[in-house]
Amino acid sequence: MGERNYERLFNPTEEHAMLRQTVAEFARREVEPQAAEHDAKGVLNVPLFRKLGELGLLGVTIPVEDGGAGMDAVAAVIVHHELSKHDPGFCLAYLAHSMLFVNNFFHCSTAEQRSRYLDKVVSGEWVAGMGMTEPGAGTDVMAMSTTAVRDGDGYVVNGTKTYITNGCEGYCFLVYAKVDGRVTAFVVDRDCKGFSTSNHIDKLGMRGSTMSELIFEDCRIPAANLLGREGDGLTHMMRNLEIERLTLAAMSVGIADRCVEIMVSYANERRTFGQPIASYGQIQRYIAEGYAQTEAAKCLVYNVAAEIGPEIRNRVGSDAAKLFAAPVGKQVADWAMQVMGGAGYCREYPVERLWRDAKLLEIGGGTLEAHQKNLCKDLGRRYASR
Repeated sequence: MGERNYERLFNPTEEHAMLRQTVAEFARREVEPQAAEHDAKGVLNVPLFRKLGELGLLGVTIPVEDGGAGMDAVAAVIVHHELSKHDPGFCLAYLAHSMLFVNNFFHCSTAEQRSRYLDKVVSGEWVAGMGMTEPGAGTDVMAMSTTAVRDGDGYVVNGTKTYITNGCEGYCFLVYAKVDGRVTAFVVDRDCKGFSTSNHIDKLGMRGSTMSELIFEDCRIPAANLLGREGDGLTHMMRNLEIERLTLAAMSVGIADRCVEIMVSYANERRTFGQPIASYGQIQRYIAEGYAQTEAAKCLVYNVAAEIGPEIRNRVGSDAAKLFAAPVGKQVADWAMQVMGGAGYCREYPVERLWRDAKLLEIGGGTLEAHQKNLCKDLGRRYASR
């Protein structure tokens, strides 16, 4: 019974199990072989990215009638978990597109807006992203200085967004700007007059995706690209942050899962003083604790995923999942490198890449400190009312 309940947590339906099998096979067959090359080059494999559209993964949480897969947050977690075992950088590009743009856009757009964008982004013809972070505004969202001023049949936008995943390849972006001091959401196309992107920003990890600035210099956006009403942006943002944080946590789980697999295999094959290093207590500690922490993070992430949705708020759960899982991904990658010694430090094995990739997950989508602050605030409210 225990094993069946455990399996039900990760694959609650046959459809989820089939999705996992499809993504896992695709990741092993096509994502893994290109990971090291694109990490070294620091570029996104766009043709491979478009294959995610062919598999129906770019709209995994969008209703079938709108061109998506019609699945839930558990499905989104499955995709991020399985892709990140092989190339977290590539998966980050997927997250920026499918969660930060597609999922967010769908829940705050009109039928007319969907008719203009959904087919293109769900198929992968257009790569998409989201612009929230600024040079002077990260966790402190309300400090953003990008402005949008109504002018005739459109808006004039000025400001800069930074650290934007898919900035180099993206055609369209969901962008937040202040209209009369109120955070408001827009869709901005690359060919909008006054819009440009900076050169590629080089980075430590997640190098299978790109990052750049989005620059708005008297950028003219048609009024038809306003999402919702003026001032609705913060509501859209907060709703989508929950699934963003959950899927980032799932990426950490994927990294940890793969690192456990690699270090167990290596420890059983590598021999010193006439015996496998897996027979030594310190190595056993790294493996055992790495596995236990990975399984704990996995259970938390999937449990939260079952209790989150467009109309189901669960900030406590999503913050807790990412707060716990992100350090696990980094720690288990570090232990795997320690078990492997010099081999783990070299690029012959994927551990050093996974180790570099893991750090971002303690920063992006909310720092660990932001999650701690949110949890203390929300738990204080919860227990004060009892």
